[in-house]
Amino acid sequence: MNATTAPEFAPKRAVILLSGGLDSATTLALARAEGYACFALSVSYGQRHLAELAAAARVAQAMGGVEHRVVHLDIDQFGGSALTDPRIQVPETPSTGIPVTYVPARNTVMLSLALGWAEVLGAEAIFIGINAVDYSGYPDCRPAFVEAFQRLADVATQRTTEGQSIRIAAPLIVLSKAEIIRLGVSLGVDYSQTVSCYQADADGRACGRCDSCRLRREGFAVAGLPDPTRYSASS
Repeated sequence: MNATTAPEFAPKRAVILLSGGLDSATTLALARAEGYACFALSVSYGQRHLAELAAAARVAQAMGGVEHRVVHLDIDQFGGSALTDPRIQVPETPSTGIPVTYVPARNTVMLSLALGWAEVLGAEAIFIGINAVDYSGYPDCRPAFVEAFQRLADVATQRTTEGQSIRIAAPLIVLSKAEIIRLGVSLGVDYSQTVSCYQADADGRACGRCDSCRLRREGFAVAGLPDPTRYSASS
């Protein structure tokens, strides 16, 4: 049976933005624990590597996603980020301010895509794994951003204008990386399947030096749990 034509007695549905990283895998596990039938959405936007999309497929399958779709966009044609422009080097030391790994409007675009699919599915919620505690300073990872997009969703679709709602859920937004890891482990997330590195190699091995690797490694250390990340020989 096609997922979009399931019978009316099907469980409540949610679209999960799934990057293939640690946070989004935990978010998928949380949505499933809340009783949602989970429809995973990943975006190939011209990022430096595709290892994270392969990881997203693994996670969606392992965590019982009903369906996993990948949308292809060419955000990289605008450049402006180390994740979409190979001429900009990924920083390997902590910095201040908004880092060059920020991708302009990425979360806005991804949530908009998720909103469209949620309306087609009759989904009640969209889950996104953004975080405002252990994060890299991105403006679209703040509670104010989620609140603003919720206001947009409330007026932007047929579903919401007819009295139904689509909740924008960011359940990790005030948790530390260690708290996220402990929560995910309690929900059965296998973090060895995930890829968080900004510059992972073709086999998904992490560099061990970028901001994302540093936050991930520190998170496992603070959580007191072994780090299952596969690192490259040069890390």
